Amino acid sequence: MNLPAVVPTIVAAAEGGGSGLLSVDTTLVVTTLVLFVLFASVLGRFAWGPLLRIVEEREQSVRDSVSSAERSAAEARELLAKHQEMLRSAGREREEILARALKEAEQVRGELVGKARSEAEQVVSRAREQIEREKTQAIGELRAHVADIAVEAASRIVESSLTPQAQKKLVDDYIATLPGAVQRP
Repeated sequence: MNLPAVVPTIVAAAEGGGSGLLSVDTTLVVTTLVLFVLFASVLGRFAWGPLLRIVEEREQSVRDSVSSAERSAAEARELLAKHQEMLRSAGREREEILARALKEAEQVRGELVGKARSEAEQVVSRAREQIEREKTQAIGELRAHVADIAVEAASRIVESSLTPQAQKKLVDDYIATLPGAVQRP
């Protein structure tokens, strides 16, 4: 069909060149079909191809975005699980460190208490020994002093009958008979 021949037919059909309301004008139908095919081919060639490519590209980018978001969500869940495990591990480690520190502190306290008791016992023992030495020394000095006083008293009483050496020997002999006596040099 020739396009210049179709145009007058279209014009005649538009002017009412047909017979009635129910009659079918074949030229109008053919012209409409030709224009539809022509319009569809032009749209298909210049519009549908690029539109379909754009839609497909958009669809692919949405698919990529969804898969990327799913991967990111999976990675985030894994990281969250790792962080939660790290927190639990850190909590367990903290509890272990505290338990060890308490145990070590208790051990050090026990050692210090034991050391303090040992040192206290040594101090008490040394004090007792020193007290015993000083007691023995004081008793010895007291006996010597008592002996000197007794000798002097006896010498005043018995000045004429005994010599001072004899009197001293008599007192020393008497003191030696006392319990826990200390010998004088």
